[in-house]
Amino acid sequence: MPFSLTPHRVFDRYEDITAEYLRRRNITLLLSDLDFTLAAKSTRRPDPALQAWIAKLAAAGIQFMIVSNNRSGTRVEEFCAGLGVPYQGRAGKPSTRGLEAAMARAGADRKHTAMLGDKLLTDILAANRAGVLALMVEPVGGAVTAWQKVLHALQSPFKAASRRRS
Repeated sequence: MPFSLTPHRVFDRYEDITAEYLRRRNITLLLSDLDFTLAAKSTRRPDPALQAWIAKLAAAGIQFMIVSNNRSGTRVEEFCAGLGVPYQGRAGKPSTRGLEAAMARAGADRKHTAMLGDKLLTDILAANRAGVLALMVEPVGGAVTAWQKVLHALQSPFKAASRRRS
């Protein structure tokens, strides 16, 4: 399993990832982190923009599943119910076990799977270790706490490397 913190591509927000972009890369399953990737951590239910984005993916034949490290399944379950999508909880990212379980549930292989996230040390590392396309977004709501600001600063060189190769 490769150890790489560099995402394949960095997007400003999830809406910038189109079904066409994924189809050109033969992606049939998009796995996604929830907190700060699709919504702020305090958000209990998906908004209409997220629902519409996932509907566009589904219309293009792209499966979608949330893969979360969240320890409380309640919030993730509630959020996913509002989207009508499955989730893999307690994923243990950067371990690959959650991504592998999600791919098995969806009947997809590594070659046709992408992982979307906002953190290098969990989402992107897990994606690269699992051998799936690693896509990154800037965190929803930006860095709020001092720790988040430090993490963002540490991620900058890796995101810059990704932007150079895109």
